Amino acid sequence: MGEQTLLEALRLAPGDTCVDVGCGDGTAVADLTDAHLKTIGVDSDPAAIAIARARTPDAVFHVAPSDDLPLEDESVDGYHAARLFHLLADPRPTITEARRVLRPAGRIVLVGQDYGFLLLHSDDPDLTDVVELGLESRSVAPRAARGFRDLLLDAGFHDVEVVVHTEVVTDHRRLADQLAEAATAAVDKALITRADADGWLAEQADRGRRGRFLAVAPTLQVSGTR
Repeated sequence: MGEQTLLEALRLAPGDTCVDVGCGDGTAVADLTDAHLKTIGVDSDPAAIAIARARTPDAVFHVAPSDDLPLEDESVDGYHAARLFHLLADPRPTITEARRVLRPAGRIVLVGQDYGFLLLHSDDPDLTDVVELGLESRSVAPRAARGFRDLLLDAGFHDVEVVVHTEVVTDHRRLADQLAEAATAAVDKALITRADADGWLAEQADRGRRGRFLAVAPTLQVSGTR
């Protein structure tokens, strides 16, 4: 399917209530509030909640885990979670909790990058594949996003839709830190040597200087109806 905005996927009207779980610094909370929704931000990190609250003081915020929300049964019209499920060893309690707080016919939208689909151009594609395994090793469930559709269907959601948002990055500087972290993780996991990592990073930096750097990162957005 083509690209679809979060608001289109949620299908909410002004005045409806939406919870953003794993809200982080509150970027999505601010966008949802600007769309005249009654927005609730939830995150397990108090520091993140403090930043989010300062950004959007009109929203409601809670410090809580994703599988134990401080909300009443069937109390929200929409549920949004982005970049959360790659942190969860078992996503089922979180989805069960999402279904509990959603009203009948409420909408859920899950967003996440599947690190197994990350494309990085390189003169050594085999080494690049191993470095990307290092990147995956930094997450509990790096390929969680490809399971979103099954997760929602198994939980009883219907009208499930999958869309893909693809980001193309040609500026090496935007990803330099993440590339270094991925290469170091691959070394720490004994997947490659430090010399391999340094050589690969040098190639990516050279590509950046020559205007030949390319990374393609698809993000899955999966929505459904309770």
